[in-house]
This record gives sequence, C-alpha cells and structure tokens, in this order.
Amino acid sequence: MRIITLLFTLLFVAAAAGAAIAAESASIRAILIVASNQKGGSDPRLAPYEPTLRRILPRGFESFRFVGEGSSTLAIPGRAVVTLAQGHRLELEGEKSEARRVRLNVRWLNGRNVLMEQPVSVARGTPAVLGGPAWGDKGEVCAVIVIAN
Repeated sequence: MRIITLLFTLLFVAAAAGAAIAAESASIRAILIVASNQKGGSDPRLAPYEPTLRRILPRGFESFRFVGEGSSTLAIPGRAVVTLAQGHRLELEGEKSEARRVRLNVRWLNGRNVLMEQPVSVARGTPAVLGGPAWGDKGEVCAVIVIAN
C-alpha cells in the first residue's frame, strides 16, 4: 500500500514539474525609433518595419531613425523589462495568450516618467507599433516597435 501511495506521489510531482516546464513564454524584442517629417532616408535597420510605421503613425512622417533596441524573455503569465536607450524602458506583464497572439500590459517609461500604459495584443512574428510623445523640438515623435516570438 505504501508503494502505491509513493508511486502516486511521484507521478503527481512529475506531472507538476512537467507543467511548470511547459509554461508558455515569449521572446520580446523592442526597437526605439524617432519619426521625423524631414525628408531623407530612413535607417536601413528599419526597412522591414517601414510599411507598418507609415500605416500606423500619423501622415507626414517621412523618415525614421533607429535610437536603440533591447530584448527579454517573458514567461506567460509573468513580468519582464526591456531596456532600450536614453533612459527608455518597457515594463511588460504577459497575460494568458491565444495560439498566435501574446497579450501584454505595457508600461513605457523614460526614467521615472510614465509615457504610456496600455494593453496590447501582439501577433507572434508581426511588429506592433506604440506611438509615443514628442522627441525634441523639431516636430519629431518617438515610437517603439514591439515584436513577440
């Protein structure tokens, strides 16, 4: 009888460990950019994202400049931080996601200043763009491209 109890206990522990190992995760990459209404070429690193940027950001932005990027692995559910550049960072909270989408609560900060807080549903492998505040005094705005895999 003790052997059967021991076997059931071991099976339960093994099943719980397997469930923990199989927990969902997502690799998150974020790119901080500046959009400008000045004519000129965009940074070549942003070429794959330029059609999305033009579709999402308000009309009139002609060029896009790469500022910095970061990445992190996010357990779902769980939390992660992606450090970008010049004091910018994303605090992410992953929620239960669908098969091809990751649901995130995003908090975008620059130093201690909160620039944006909102839920975002990101399709795996497809960039999402978070529009941000003004950048400097030349009519530029910053944005963050978020890619979850």
